Amino acid sequence: MDAASRRLSILKELFAHVRERLELDLGFRLWDGSTVPADYSPHALTVSIADEGAIAALLRRPKIDTLANLYAAGRIDLLNGTFFDLVARRPKIKTKLFVKALDKRLVFDVFRRFLFVPRGGPWPLEAIKTDRPSRHEFAEDKANIHHHYDASNEFYALWLDREMVYTCAYFHDWNQSLEDAQRNKLDLVCRKLRLKAGETMLDLGCGWGSLVIHAAQNYGVKAYGVTLAEEQARYAQEKIERLGLGHLAKVECRDYATVEGVYDKVSAICILEHIGEKNFETFYGTVHRSLKPDGYFLNQSITRPAKKDEQTFRKKNPDYAALTRYVFPGAELDYIGRTTTNLERYGFEVQDVEGWREHYQLTCKIWHDRLLANRAEAERLVGPVTTRVWLAYLAGVSIAFERSTALVFQTLASKRRRGPSGLPPTRADLYR
Repeated sequence: MDAASRRLSILKELFAHVRERLELDLGFRLWDGSTVPADYSPHALTVSIADEGAIAALLRRPKIDTLANLYAAGRIDLLNGTFFDLVARRPKIKTKLFVKALDKRLVFDVFRRFLFVPRGGPWPLEAIKTDRPSRHEFAEDKANIHHHYDASNEFYALWLDREMVYTCAYFHDWNQSLEDAQRNKLDLVCRKLRLKAGETMLDLGCGWGSLVIHAAQNYGVKAYGVTLAEEQARYAQEKIERLGLGHLAKVECRDYATVEGVYDKVSAICILEHIGEKNFETFYGTVHRSLKPDGYFLNQSITRPAKKDEQTFRKKNPDYAALTRYVFPGAELDYIGRTTTNLERYGFEVQDVEGWREHYQLTCKIWHDRLLANRAEAERLVGPVTTRVWLAYLAGVSIAFERSTALVFQTLASKRRRGPSGLPPTRADLYR
């Protein structure tokens, strides 16, 4: 038996050993077409490994960045299932007990045989630099936004709803369609802002203009939206003209901090994630100067749970670091306690806070499933690497919401002032 055959044989032994110790309900397909176990069904959930260099790379550098590159390149793949299926079958045994039960001799034998095997290629994500917090320099922010949002409008249209809403939907029941749930969300935002015909509204980070258009169409407000994504702005403005809403709605490609004028209502739906802690003063200051004294501000943002101190909170775990490196460069997630503190710090009164974690869990799951169903077209539009990254991203974020490691909140605030806020005595008008 030559060295390559011996490596393959000993790896099979290790996989069989791991399956037994972890009671894994999945199999492995190796580069020669063989499987572990040997009689494993070709239709069952399977981890596919395309070459021995993938194993060598993981053994030498067992990091999420290594795995991300191998998955993006298709050198490690999941057959006959999704990441959700993989998580559902995660081992019940605790890590410490598993490590203790491992055959150390077998592990060492695999390691020494693969240690000097070339890692092979390709490594499609390796050139992407490690992410850093945004300094809010225009060129940097525009490049970060372009990286994520300008993949192509056609790509996003494959898996978003008809109105191209790329933020959390709001389900009246968990079986509702994505289209209905996103319409619910747009309308609830408008109701929380208590929009009235003839008022003016500013939408910071407006995306493809869905809220701007909904508010103009259904509430008769003059709505203005800004985004740094050129493809989004072009799409939104063309849609506004096509719908004959040019007298009520407008979207521009513009830095939010440069907006001018004063508005009755201001919304910021999932833009705070892109701002960064060092730029909070600019963000909240922009909202404050843009809002009339008796106006309302609605902020929706993804957050992380608070930690015991700020230093601990700033540390990124490997999953979060991979997300900001490969998908959302420059992004920083706040925690809800600091969001409400900053609102008060910069002259606002917090009127209402609502958590939507389970709504975003389901939203991301639906997005993932729709992208998976349109995978061939997605690969034609943006290539297999981007498609794989987005599938992993959407599944990973949904799982994070399910585990409460990611959260999302809507917060309604008004400018701090004496006397009545102008809001109704109850929330009954919101949930109709």
